[in-house]
Amino acid sequence: MTRGPLLIVGANGQLGRDLLAAAARRGLEAAGRDLPELDVSDPQALRQAMEDLRPWAVVNCAAFHEVDRCESELDAAFRVNALGALQAARAAKAAGAKFVHLSTDYVFDGIDRRTPYFETDEPAPRSVYAKSKRAGELLALSAYSAAVVVRSCGLYGVHPPAGKPYNFPQIMLKLAREEKPIRVVDDQICTPTWTQPLAETILNVLDSPLAGIVHATAQGQCSWCEFAQAIFALAGVEADVKPISSADYGAAAPRPAYSVLENARLKAAGLDALAPWRTMLAAYLAECRAAGGVRATPAKRRKATPKRS
Repeated sequence: MTRGPLLIVGANGQLGRDLLAAAARRGLEAAGRDLPELDVSDPQALRQAMEDLRPWAVVNCAAFHEVDRCESELDAAFRVNALGALQAARAAKAAGAKFVHLSTDYVFDGIDRRTPYFETDEPAPRSVYAKSKRAGELLALSAYSAAVVVRSCGLYGVHPPAGKPYNFPQIMLKLAREEKPIRVVDDQICTPTWTQPLAETILNVLDSPLAGIVHATAQGQCSWCEFAQAIFALAGVEADVKPISSADYGAAAPRPAYSVLENARLKAAGLDALAPWRTMLAAYLAECRAAGGVRATPAKRRKATPKRS
């Protein structure tokens, strides 16, 4: 009997779209579903999707990922990020499908930490977003012991995130072109990760016996300010970036001071082909440039007072 497709839930976002493209490159049939067609927190809608498609695997990319909004919309955050993870895991298990749920480095607080987190380290989420994602991890794994929770970090792609016009590199390049001031925090250390190679890694995980929590990020670490500076340097864009503290930036939700992840289980399984973050960024910008998405310089050359919007 011919097996069904790979089902991507939350397929309109940057990772979901790259998963569909990665599947196509491998000759895999894939189906993408997202709002309003499929609400990940609706068990009946999920059951219907499983009956209609009979997928061999499900990857849940659906998330309420607007971190600051989550602080004032707690119910919505937990409905999508926690209840949605539970319902998707239950539906995949009932259908006999493999299941991968996407999570985040934000489940760690990074306080007094300067070495990468392993999958076995105890999370300490601080924000509503982080707490809802950690709840989703626990609920998905409690519902389906064969599930895989993939934690990644600082995602960016050729396509913007669902519900947002730009991702971080796109915002930076837009501000530079418009000669807007650019301010970026320099006290949050992470590992920015391109969604295209992450999508390939997720497909490899689906073909493996891995279960439980798996970290999957680029290699190395940088501050968000260093990442912004690398974007401009590699894109050949003149920009003046001012480093600021998280306190001065004044976001509504707390972010981890350090959230670098160690891909320990991928390495042990021989599946860690993710490049250093700067190498990954250069490849991403080359792809964007080929698609006409990166200009070499701003329209006018002048130094701007730095700021990040």
